[in-house]
Amino acid sequence: MIDYQTNQEGTENVQNSEGILVVDDDPSMRAALVESVRRLGFAAHGAIDGADALERIGRCRPWLVLTDLKMPRLTGLDLVREIKRRAPQVSIVLMTAYGSVETAVEAMKLGANDYLLKPFSMELLARVITNLKEGRESDSIAARGTSDQRVILTQDPGMIRLLSTVETIAASQATVLINGESGTGKELLARFIHSRSPRAHRPFIAVNCAALPDGLLESELFGHERGAFTGAVIRKIGKFEMAHTGTLLLDEIGEMTLGLQAKLLRVLQEREVDRVGGREPVPVNIRVIATTNRALHREVEQNRFREDLYYRLNVFPITIPPLRERLGDIPLLARHFAAKAAARNGMAQPQIHDSTVAYLQRLPWRGNVRELENVIERAVLLAGEGPILPEHCLVEVQATVAPLTGRDQPLQPSINGSLWEMERELIFKTLARTNNNRTKAAKELGISIRTLRNKLREYRDRGWSAPLPSS
Repeated sequence: MIDYQTNQEGTENVQNSEGILVVDDDPSMRAALVESVRRLGFAAHGAIDGADALERIGRCRPWLVLTDLKMPRLTGLDLVREIKRRAPQVSIVLMTAYGSVETAVEAMKLGANDYLLKPFSMELLARVITNLKEGRESDSIAARGTSDQRVILTQDPGMIRLLSTVETIAASQATVLINGESGTGKELLARFIHSRSPRAHRPFIAVNCAALPDGLLESELFGHERGAFTGAVIRKIGKFEMAHTGTLLLDEIGEMTLGLQAKLLRVLQEREVDRVGGREPVPVNIRVIATTNRALHREVEQNRFREDLYYRLNVFPITIPPLRERLGDIPLLARHFAAKAAARNGMAQPQIHDSTVAYLQRLPWRGNVRELENVIERAVLLAGEGPILPEHCLVEVQATVAPLTGRDQPLQPSINGSLWEMERELIFKTLARTNNNRTKAAKELGISIRTLRNKLREYRDRGWSAPLPSS
């Protein structure tokens, strides 16, 4: 139930309403807007200026703030800036009779969702509020879905402490450098930081520095003007500009060449971007998170990474432990991945036998969580409607497993055993499903194309008579 209490200004102090806060120093305009918002079916309350609004936001918890631009004590733009710092989830619409493109752009850069030029009609106000409300509801559903798909699962004490620390620094503007082996979930942690930051409702842009050659990466990061080089037929906005007011993830920063590192350093220092072929720098307001699977301090010692850039990025370093150091997380993650794989393939959620859990905890997991997910998905398909057993867990031939007794031995299934036959059958079925496309089949199987070729060569050498895909 909504509890209204009339204040001296003739507006409402609404407790726990999550309604709309109207901020205007003109009493008649404020009263008219409050009444208009109520007629649209929303709870409404008012504030006499920006400073008053900041005091009321904590009590009223509005989902939307309608604020005038020119006010005493705190201007509308200053209020936008403060709201986004204190309560980034709140939507904001700026109202002004002194409208200009520059004011609107500045408001949007600071985090405003929309603006209205006075005088505006009731119909326009209704449309703006309704669109924002529907957009928030859609975002809420998507956010829950994204959270479910990108959840960080752990019961490891070290990881729990790490996440607690991360939540503390997420609210800051500090640059974060995430270290960890491939497959440990560095990008996932970066998204976690963004989601807990004041920039949570602003863009999150990720760039894989290892995926693009030097020339393309520069254009991808900084953008280019039309005609800057052959093939630049239109202006391209770079990732830095796309991430404006939000977070930019520089994934695998250790793969960046020294030349680009120098340009990146300038952007981080000056907070402005020079597009390729551009005449003037473009200011950007971003939070940078970088990830690497390399020991960057050693890269600095070998003159493969700039020392000044390293210290610029290494403001708050975080290291994600490999999966082999978090054995308690393996049962939790395995069950999670099994449930996901079963749902994706229209199967009942399988049980994981205790012997399988023990077996998985003896593997080295060089590919970490990503490798475990691939292994479990294959196991779900092989187990069918039965429980997942150790023989369903196919791993790379190069992996080693520590037996219950004796010294480590390579995981080399006997050619006469069921594991080898099941593996062979799975590979052939996957090739058939992908029309003998080895690249797609290897990706679906979660193995490298080289491993797939070696498997097929092994079958051929042993005289397997089933038709093999062409090279």
